[in-house]
Amino acid sequence: MTVDPLRLKKEPGESPLRLVAESSNVAEFGVIEKQFVNFLFLRVGTKWRKLDVETKQRFKAEFQQVFDEFRDDFLLFSYSLVGFDSKADMMFWRVGSSLDSVQDMTAKLYRTNLGSYLETVDNYLSVTKRMMFVDGPNDDRFHVPAGTSKYLFVYPCAKHNDWFEMSAEMRDAMIAENFMVGQKFPNIKIHLTHAFGFNDHEYMVSFETDEPLDFLALVEELRQTPASKFTLRGMPVYTCRQRTLMECMDALG
Repeated sequence: MTVDPLRLKKEPGESPLRLVAESSNVAEFGVIEKQFVNFLFLRVGTKWRKLDVETKQRFKAEFQQVFDEFRDDFLLFSYSLVGFDSKADMMFWRVGSSLDSVQDMTAKLYRTNLGSYLETVDNYLSVTKRMMFVDGPNDDRFHVPAGTSKYLFVYPCAKHNDWFEMSAEMRDAMIAENFMVGQKFPNIKIHLTHAFGFNDHEYMVSFETDEPLDFLALVEELRQTPASKFTLRGMPVYTCRQRTLMECMDALG
């Protein structure tokens, strides 16, 4: 998997950043325009593990059926966090055009038998814009090539007020420097979506890779850039392993 190459080109009314990737496999992904992106982190209660095997299998089959009903509404991916995080056990990454579908799917999942054992740990909502990493030719920047690697690192990002007091040109230059650092890691794909107004942070940044150690090296280098001093600390960083939904549920115990 290659990281999206960076092309800096300013168009009227746009940021000078053009983030465009190779055109391979573009047909596999649907075209989107300002879609909603949701990261839903869930934890299972301890009572779940006390159920007998047959009951668990029946409840998981029901949950799977409801989950699959929404595959036409979203780009939909499931991840396991078991063994990686003490707060969450699994995560659903959903990309779609309707906030109502996000709510409807979540409500139906909670109404299942397995859903009664689940609680939400974190729920992040954001929206795609032109300034993001995408796959496709230069005139088509609204594809989301999600779910292409084993590991996904999810990072909500907020900036100090000093960041917004700078000119747009200065902010763009710092962001461009960060993305140049990202280019040094060709097996990491970076997704940037905008959360301002939805949550207490401005961006959702997620990193896809098959090599977790490379992600750690990338983060270490990003910490040395000028833009990093404007980033608020204390935000959670989630380590997620892509699995089928049934594998995610089996890992719950």
